[in-house]
Amino acid sequence: MLNIIIISLVFALIGLIVGYVVISIRLKSAKEAAELTLLNAEQDAVTIKGKAESEALTIVQTAERESSAHKKELLIEAKEEARRYREEIEKEFKSEKQELKQMESRLTDRASSLDRKDENLSNKEKLLNSKEQSLSDKSRHIDEREEQVAKLEDEKRAELERVGAMTIAEAREVILTETENNLTHEIATRIKDAERDVKDRSDKMAKDLLAQAMQRLAGDYVTEQTITSVHLPDDSMKGRIIGREGRNIRTLESLTGIDVIIDDTPEVVVLSGFDPIRREIARMTLETLISDGRIHPARIEELVEKNRQELDNRIREYGEAAAYEIGAPNLHPDLIKIMGRLQFRTSYGQNVLRHSVEVGKLAGILAGELGENVALARRAGFLHDMGKAIDREVEGSHVEIGTEFARKYKEHPVVVNTIASHHGDVEPESVIAVLVAAADALSSARPGARNESMENYIKRLRDLEEIASSFDGVQNCFALQAGREIRIMVQPGKVNDDQVTILAHKVREKIENNLDYPGNIKVTVIREMRAVDYAK
Repeated sequence: MLNIIIISLVFALIGLIVGYVVISIRLKSAKEAAELTLLNAEQDAVTIKGKAESEALTIVQTAERESSAHKKELLIEAKEEARRYREEIEKEFKSEKQELKQMESRLTDRASSLDRKDENLSNKEKLLNSKEQSLSDKSRHIDEREEQVAKLEDEKRAELERVGAMTIAEAREVILTETENNLTHEIATRIKDAERDVKDRSDKMAKDLLAQAMQRLAGDYVTEQTITSVHLPDDSMKGRIIGREGRNIRTLESLTGIDVIIDDTPEVVVLSGFDPIRREIARMTLETLISDGRIHPARIEELVEKNRQELDNRIREYGEAAAYEIGAPNLHPDLIKIMGRLQFRTSYGQNVLRHSVEVGKLAGILAGELGENVALARRAGFLHDMGKAIDREVEGSHVEIGTEFARKYKEHPVVVNTIASHHGDVEPESVIAVLVAAADALSSARPGARNESMENYIKRLRDLEEIASSFDGVQNCFALQAGREIRIMVQPGKVNDDQVTILAHKVREKIENNLDYPGNIKVTVIREMRAVDYAK
């Protein structure tokens, strides 16, 4: 088939060459004929011109002999006729010359077309040669692949013969063992590489940022309590506080909602209640009654109302002072009052207003180190917990309440998202939101910042050890450093070196998904193989 195609192309090429030669000869003959016609036309024009001039001379001579009056007129007419004749001859000559040029142009175009066709045929011939070589290479490659396939089939047949002699249980055990051996090392290697890479790139920068932020902002902590002590000038004042048949103390407790505890402790009255604002109103009222000396139900009612109004003013002042300290004096007046209420709100014994100010300052420091908007970061950190001021009065979590109020008072979208995401309820949409979450955790995790009950502390340690013990191959585990580290001893016969890394990774993931804790928890997995023998 290929030989037929090549022969056809050769005959086509010969036909084109012959056609080109014939057309060239015809073009040359046409050109010579055109030149001969042009030469004859020029000679005829000269002959006609001579005859015309001779006739004109004869007419002139005749006219001169006949009449001198008509001589001039006849001469002019003769010249005019000669001019017209000359113009007609020249016009005819130009027309024939134009036709010759057009014919020459067409012949040139046809010659160019033949050249192009010749070039196309050459290109097609090269393409056919290239395809022929490609087909030859593919044929050789197919032969090689067929040899490889035949070899693989032989190996597969031998493997099937070996496997055919095994039971289903043996085959499953072989497959599972090979898969586990192959994947265990690869997974452990990838985890180690990933952790090493992330640690190398992030540890130094994170430590520098946090250390710098903590060094630049170190605050004092005073653990808030749910009771307030009021000192008395003498124990006789206790009876006046109680009043006749207990009417004074009952009035004070009913108006403030705080329990007044009067016991054997000398010169001390204890005010107990979970609402710090009510407890503060009760303290102010009781101290005023003691200093004034007039203690009766009407006076108590008057002072409670007066102190409630005074405390509202103090709440606004607390909010203004905190907003000025954080650098956000343009807050809405309602937001300032809400933030002032946080002065009397605690979280694990930590004053929430001071915590909010500290988070704002830490977020501002971190934002400045990373080139973010410092003022916006401070404002977002300051407002992140404002929902705690009214979470006892409005349904919903403090995150939902704070987010709703931030939208209501037209706060910046970054501030709104920061409030909504600082506990992980929604995804953070900005770097500032992440920084505020880090600053919040940092402020809460400082030693002495928060007061945890012994029950919660023991429960966290127990949960850590239960999570570690839930994995196969764990021999012993111990929670250390107040629950900030878990050490796991594994059985060396069940867990190899590669599986140690995977086990630490799995324990870390389970702790993150199941426990709520401040700061970081270090997971340490220990595997030790001992060989003991006795010489006798």
